[in-house]
Amino acid sequence: MGAIPVQRETVTRACDAPAPENGGAQARTVLPGSPLSPGSARTLVRAALTDWAASGLPGTEHIGERLLDDAVVAVSELVTNAVVHAGTEVELSCRLEEDGALLVEVLDHHPSRAPRNGEPEAPYETPEYGRGLRLVSRLAESWGVTYRTGAKTVWARLPAEDPVAAKDDIEAYAEERALERGLRVAEILAPEPPPLSNPLERGYPHRAERDREWLNRGALSFLAEASDLLAGQLDENLVAALAGQLIVPRLADWCAVWLEDEVAGRWGYARSGDADSGGGWAVDGIAGTGPRLARVWHSSENLIEELRRALEKEPPLPPDNHRTGPVPYPWPGDALDRRQAHGTALAYRLIAGGHPLGTLVIGRADLVRFPDEVTGLVEDLSRRVALAIGAARQYARQATISRVLQRGLLPGAVAEIPGVASALVYEPCDKGGPSGDFYDLFPARDGRWCFAIGDVQGKGPEAAVVIGIARPWLRLLAREGYRVSDVLDRLNQLLLDDATEAADAAARALVGPAAPGDGPQTRFLSLLYGELTPFDGGIRCTLASAGHPLPLLLGADGEVHTAAQPQTLLGVVEDATYTSETFELRSGDTLLCVTDGVTERRSGSRQFDDGDGLATALAGCAGLNAQLIAERIRRLVHEFGGRPPEDDLALLVLQAE
Repeated sequence: MGAIPVQRETVTRACDAPAPENGGAQARTVLPGSPLSPGSARTLVRAALTDWAASGLPGTEHIGERLLDDAVVAVSELVTNAVVHAGTEVELSCRLEEDGALLVEVLDHHPSRAPRNGEPEAPYETPEYGRGLRLVSRLAESWGVTYRTGAKTVWARLPAEDPVAAKDDIEAYAEERALERGLRVAEILAPEPPPLSNPLERGYPHRAERDREWLNRGALSFLAEASDLLAGQLDENLVAALAGQLIVPRLADWCAVWLEDEVAGRWGYARSGDADSGGGWAVDGIAGTGPRLARVWHSSENLIEELRRALEKEPPLPPDNHRTGPVPYPWPGDALDRRQAHGTALAYRLIAGGHPLGTLVIGRADLVRFPDEVTGLVEDLSRRVALAIGAARQYARQATISRVLQRGLLPGAVAEIPGVASALVYEPCDKGGPSGDFYDLFPARDGRWCFAIGDVQGKGPEAAVVIGIARPWLRLLAREGYRVSDVLDRLNQLLLDDATEAADAAARALVGPAAPGDGPQTRFLSLLYGELTPFDGGIRCTLASAGHPLPLLLGADGEVHTAAQPQTLLGVVEDATYTSETFELRSGDTLLCVTDGVTERRSGSRQFDDGDGLATALAGCAGLNAQLIAERIRRLVHEFGGRPPEDDLALLVLQAE
């Protein structure tokens, strides 16, 4: 590998880093001048901020996902900059200030010259590292470079508040921001080569020589960082977009990514113009839709749409074998301007786990053949792109299964009870997997109405199977006329009997076989279950809590007290006998039922229900209707911690009218 280039001067936005303060949340480490150091720095910063968020130190209440993501990106850029251009040991330090801002400092031992006095540089002299610092400048509210004898420190101050204006659709904004940030990082990894000072250098020998020079300097670092970037994506379209940004313009003039359907490996491929194909792609003689052109990227943006139209007419034909290596692809000269009428294009099959997922095509104008160094690097990159697409599809499949499971585990609608106003809040923490929390509200016989809110030990498919057993049994026993305590007795025995083995078998079918020696495991269930019977002047309520947070009763006079006694979890003690409590709800009385995602919501070392925090919050809801009470408790729970909830959250409000 060639010599590591020396970093040139930078222009700072501030003359000196902010002065350090004593105490507070801070971390410091020394990293070697190695391509692995940026990854180690990212891991350190993510772990440090996560630990700080749970510590309760000043400023940690401002730590959120946005600051965590920005810190990881900024540290990655600054450490990469120091490793590539200084090649010395790197000292990384992070400090959280009381207002929630994060100060990051990266020190190396290869000082640059002082910044010039504003003389403009020629275009071909633009340093590659300047793009990394521009990315840091977008994330930081201030940054700069401090020079000392034998050392240079680059620092950045990341604000607690997001500098980008908030948008109404938070999820869409988050996806848009992730794409924008990913593309910016991709640009840093494979920046545009400087313009050629001599037009004659456009010939193949000169360009190949420049390619070899760049590859010798940064190929390994490029591949490692690109792998890290691609591996963090959970959407196949974003993976395709990042692949194009990584390749163009450093390795090719243009790039295209086709993505195939899940069953594409069984398809018989034919060009759209072939007579036998009928204009489509065949699956056992049936016309199919063929691969989808997911992304087209060109160094000249005004050529992208024309190139896309041309490429859509010529989808790549997959070879009979599953080779990933490059094969020639027809040059789409008609879609490009006259200066790019001739060139070379190569197609790489995207294969992961033995399954074809798509095709990556690259092209370069005025080239007889791609240099071996470029084809080899793109082949390595294409394997990583395929792995990222495969992982994104696996995540999408699991998310789809989870959504189907979740829909089957919860009632389609909450029953309306005569004389009772109800309100429900249900927020699963993991949007991609089944929640361990569940609820139900349904009519039984003899004018009775039953309600339940519960929490299964753990999450995912195993928890889903237990809920899928418990909830139908609750309804069946209630409609058969069993009393509240008898329902819990029988459900407890059910969880200790053959149902547990059935739950394990079903869960293993979803998540794979258990480790050798593992047998069926009891699934603990905390449950608050009760029945309501309307009568003249009020509602009679009978309920029991099995290891569940106790329900709270808010009287019309504003007083709050618990409405049940604590009892053992279901599925723990075989001979457990459960008892119930009966009381009356008069006009204006409110019953609040929650899961531990409410009571155990954390802010540092404190929990929401410490010092009867939930009862205090409910007392402040006196005079509000059921819907407003549910929304106020939900808001107070969210505001209690600086980060989003890390557990499922469910609460049910029942108010006598």
